[in-house]
Amino acid sequence: MSTTFSRDEISRYARHLVLPELGMEGQRRLKESQVALVGLGGLGSPLALYLAAAGVGHLALIDHDTVDLTNLQRQVLYGTAALGDAKTAAAQRRLADLNPQIELSLHPTRLSAANALDLLRPYDIVVDGSDNFPTRYLVNDAAVLLGKPNVYASIFRFEGQVTVFAPPQGPCYRCLYPTPPPAGLVPGCTEGGVLGVLPGVIGSLQATEVIKLITGIGEPLIGRLLLYDALSMRFSELRLRRNPACPVCGTQPHILTLSDEATMCAPMLPTISQLTSDDEITPHELAEQLQHTTRPFLLDVRNPYEVAIASIPGTSQVIPVGQLSARLNELDPNQEIVVYCRSGVRSERAVELLHYAGFRRVKNLVGGVLRWADEIDPSLPKY
Repeated sequence: MSTTFSRDEISRYARHLVLPELGMEGQRRLKESQVALVGLGGLGSPLALYLAAAGVGHLALIDHDTVDLTNLQRQVLYGTAALGDAKTAAAQRRLADLNPQIELSLHPTRLSAANALDLLRPYDIVVDGSDNFPTRYLVNDAAVLLGKPNVYASIFRFEGQVTVFAPPQGPCYRCLYPTPPPAGLVPGCTEGGVLGVLPGVIGSLQATEVIKLITGIGEPLIGRLLLYDALSMRFSELRLRRNPACPVCGTQPHILTLSDEATMCAPMLPTISQLTSDDEITPHELAEQLQHTTRPFLLDVRNPYEVAIASIPGTSQVIPVGQLSARLNELDPNQEIVVYCRSGVRSERAVELLHYAGFRRVKNLVGGVLRWADEIDPSLPKY
């Protein structure tokens, strides 16, 4: 197949064309390539920018989210003017301006078991820019079933990792992690934080791997996991091996269709029963109770650095959820306790743990500090 370049394209890609390892042939492969990018967040931002700038001919942008103020610290694909816009639409504007000679397909939807194979099938390479375990497993399984390489990365706090999953040449994600961790066991970036420049470093490494796979240059990270520590500014590498017993890419796979992994995650803690409405309290209900002489005991299960950002006035004690089981002796099981966190997820786990430990007068503040700020105290910072 012959691909011609216009005078403008030759000028645009001139610094590629003079690389002997890449040249006109490599740029032709880039122009003819089709890449599906799952996630337009911290990793997806540098990925989209550099793949578009490099001349990847067709980019599929898959993300269901909208641009939020908290994104802008690291998601450099967007600006303040894009707040509230669908990420796919905001990305399209930026990328079309960066390189109007590429094709963009927008999919403002959540990737699911029902649509993943159809969305990813037309593309040569799948790039995982997601930030949660269910999507990572879904992307992995879909890529294996479709026979596509999966350029993977993840970030947390000050550390990142990158690899290329491409069975049978190397392992897949499930070779490393056959099943997801228990729900809530591993904090996300909203709870643990992330250094703003970190996804720029890791996403750029992902983009490098995509370009190498397309053009056939260099040695891709198949069977190698590249680790990066921003605080020590060190890279290290682990060798990865394919697991013959892998449930999706092994010699006798039993995962032959997709499922939404979120429904398969086990709960973090044993519970006597699932939380009901009797175990929950809304911000308005709590605000009313705090006006009474007999006030509930407010337990904040966030981390101290979160407490410094915003707290509900009158908080009785702070015990991070990870320390709660070891500090139960600091709480009175006969006292009425309202537990809260940032969004209500960690506090729900804390209430389950307290129930399991014999505490009965415990309620979870639905929506946490974020909902309290929305409904009760708009002056409270949201993070």
